[in-house]
Amino acid sequence: MRAPAPRFAGNHGVIDAATAAIGAPVLDAQDKVGEVTLTVSRDGLIDAMIALRDTPGLEYQQLMEIAGVDYPSRPERFDVCYHLLSLTRNHRIRVRVTTDEETPVPSITSIWPVAGWLEREVYDLYGVLFEGNPDLRRILTDYGFRGHPFRKDFPLTGFVELRYSEEAKRVVYEPVKLAQDFRSFDFMSPWEGAQYVLPGDEKAEVPPPVPQAKGAPSPVKADDVVKADELADKDVKPEVDKPKVTESTADSGAGKPHPGNRPAEKPIDPDVPSPDAEEDKS
Repeated sequence: MRAPAPRFAGNHGVIDAATAAIGAPVLDAQDKVGEVTLTVSRDGLIDAMIALRDTPGLEYQQLMEIAGVDYPSRPERFDVCYHLLSLTRNHRIRVRVTTDEETPVPSITSIWPVAGWLEREVYDLYGVLFEGNPDLRRILTDYGFRGHPFRKDFPLTGFVELRYSEEAKRVVYEPVKLAQDFRSFDFMSPWEGAQYVLPGDEKAEVPPPVPQAKGAPSPVKADDVVKADELADKDVKPEVDKPKVTESTADSGAGKPHPGNRPAEKPIDPDVPSPDAEEDKS
């Protein structure tokens, strides 16, 4: 194998070949960041997919994915993106169609049966309708779910929640309740920033604060930090008779201080052995 990865076809000439094969339904064609994207009309989607699959030189045999995109500010807010793969050329292409909340998109289940599951996912999450899908039901959300989760106008918490009821001894659906009763706002807690003595603590004997350096895990006051910095700046001599340092290699018994590394000891010719070579042999 000469290459670490299989060869793939480039994007050169793909737009021209696809535009010539599809014809008028092509509304826009782009080649950005190494990806080819064709925008086609909804009415010409079926013919465009058949042309991309059967035209020699294109031959996109597989439908890999159908993805939805939501742009709420546009009149046709939804993009339906079809990702196709050519096995013979090892090349990918994206086909894009636009629609709104009510206008259906033609189903391509007659071309690729796997589109049935993928179209159901886009319908469930975005609410895009697909005309001709034999089984357009929800596929990810729960039974009786209202709304579409990936729309920008849908609450992330949903409308109903599912739980097991001990009273009814079964699973029940209830409206979502976002109660705040469990939250406890204790403004007297020292973790909330109280800088005064709490009632009842005035009789307790408070030990003097221990100076600590900056970044200590326990909370200290600003005055304590300043005192700790003043102590850290003072020079403290170690209480030992002989410091544990070595001024030369003779103190540690390492031998000569600079064996053959002085400029005068280095040979001019790199083939000449160092002056210590004779001593090392002896």
